[in-house]
Amino acid sequence: MSTMTFKGYTARIEIDARDNILVGRLLGLRDVVGFHANDVAGLRAAFEEAVDDYIDACAKIGKTPEKPASGKLMLRVAPEVHSAALIAAQASGVSLNQWAGKVLQQAAAQR
Repeated sequence: MSTMTFKGYTARIEIDARDNILVGRLLGLRDVVGFHANDVAGLRAAFEEAVDDYIDACAKIGKTPEKPASGKLMLRVAPEVHSAALIAAQASGVSLNQWAGKVLQQAAAQR
């Protein structure tokens, strides 16, 4: 998967072989924000314009623009998983939040 990032927003980029264009969509939002172009330079410009338009449209209707993530994550896992993670964190000398953040960051980097 290819991505682009601008002003804290990330977009997934795909090829639409049927229409012979590049298409993108902002990730992590309930709102749907998409864009397209014929080449990478045009796609970058369309992406940045889509982000700016989204922010402007939210301002016009008095809505706070969504951000992809707040940094707060609530998980429900089996007690055994919770216990194992807590032990791993303590063995590493860090808090469970720090340990989980590092593990999630490593997993996300492998995508």
